[in-house]
Amino acid sequence: MYSNRQILKISYPIFLSLLTQNIIQVISTAFLGRVGEVELGASALGGLFYVAIFTLGFGFSMGGQILIGRRNGEGRFDRIGEIVLQGMVFLLAAALILIPVVGYVSRHGLTLLFRSANVAQAAIEYLDLRIYGLIFAFVNSMFRAFYVGIARTKVLTLNAGVMAGVNVFFDYGLIFGNFGLPEMGISGAALAAVISEAASTLFFVLFSLKTVDGVKYGFRRMRFRWSVVKKVLDISVFMMIQFLFSIGTWMLFFSFIEHLGERELAVSNIIRSFYMLLTIPATAMGSATSTMVSNTIGAGHKEQVLNLVKRGALLSLGVMIVVITAVGLSSEMFVRIYTDDVSLLNDTLPPFFVLLSSLPFFAVGAVLFNAVSGTGNTRMTLVFELITLAVYTTYIWYIVLHLRSSVALAWTSEHLYWGIIAILSLFYLRGGMWKKKQI
Repeated sequence: MYSNRQILKISYPIFLSLLTQNIIQVISTAFLGRVGEVELGASALGGLFYVAIFTLGFGFSMGGQILIGRRNGEGRFDRIGEIVLQGMVFLLAAALILIPVVGYVSRHGLTLLFRSANVAQAAIEYLDLRIYGLIFAFVNSMFRAFYVGIARTKVLTLNAGVMAGVNVFFDYGLIFGNFGLPEMGISGAALAAVISEAASTLFFVLFSLKTVDGVKYGFRRMRFRWSVVKKVLDISVFMMIQFLFSIGTWMLFFSFIEHLGERELAVSNIIRSFYMLLTIPATAMGSATSTMVSNTIGAGHKEQVLNLVKRGALLSLGVMIVVITAVGLSSEMFVRIYTDDVSLLNDTLPPFFVLLSSLPFFAVGAVLFNAVSGTGNTRMTLVFELITLAVYTTYIWYIVLHLRSSVALAWTSEHLYWGIIAILSLFYLRGGMWKKKQI
């Protein structure tokens, strides 16, 4: 049985890792906010396009993480290394195929998707370089799956610190032309992100070679076995589709917002940056819950799962309430991180408060949804995602395109999304069908 202290001990390094990585995004967004509103909006759209592709690899690694957690709980440590290494080989091959395909699609598709030619061109410039980060990001996702799966999460904090230092240095240098580097604007932000991901990969390789017991975890006997990859795919394929639909729909949300105007898009990019930052505690708790559920089931203690999930959800909600209170009392100060423009500041505050009101829904929903994934029934999480996104898409179309409402009202879609996810996940977990699932 995991105690509350153990839950927090596993979650805390994941939280610090995500915090550091999202601070990178905050800094990048703040820098681009000084370049111009077009670059600010374009970086959001280009970034979401990149994330939509990255989720294919991330979904695969999440399937690997669930399988690693199960083997770790079973004590079959020597079967873990082959999952990690063969997952990396598979994802590297996928990245090499995806890079030219995505480059072609972005150059020919974004001009059709967005009304503003300036925004579309800036997003294309961003993606032309950013897409090469897939090579390193896919490898990093399998390293993350390994360390989270064996509940050794402190390394993620160290890795995130390396990424942050490298990214901030090159962001400041390449966006504005400092430190003797060329002034590249939005392309500089993209190149800085790729360099930081490469640094992350190098750190993971060196750290693992020095600290991981290669014999214990089966890293010393590497031979490609399709059966291992297929086992991961059996779990992850539904998560890959789920993440792709989820991010794709969120990108649709931003393309809808872009039809309202470049100012509205810039405001939403600021809100998106806050969203990614403020949801970190719940995201960390959800990731930890997934691996703890998988480990608990693997150890043969299915009767402990519901209590574990309940405590995780309550801890997540409690932390989120503290975050909301602290940020809400200093809202204007936080928004000024991104802009000195009083008009843009005033336009950003109303949707910012709407965002804060959605965070309790996220806090509970993220833990419950990740718990469902941790049971190994990723087919069910895909079903939940599709049901929720159908309602979500209809809602944002009606609010944004049909009514042409404010950005603040558009962001109420997050209440709807996480409310439905939480309800569906809760009914599934309480129903107990997950106890029959074998992986």
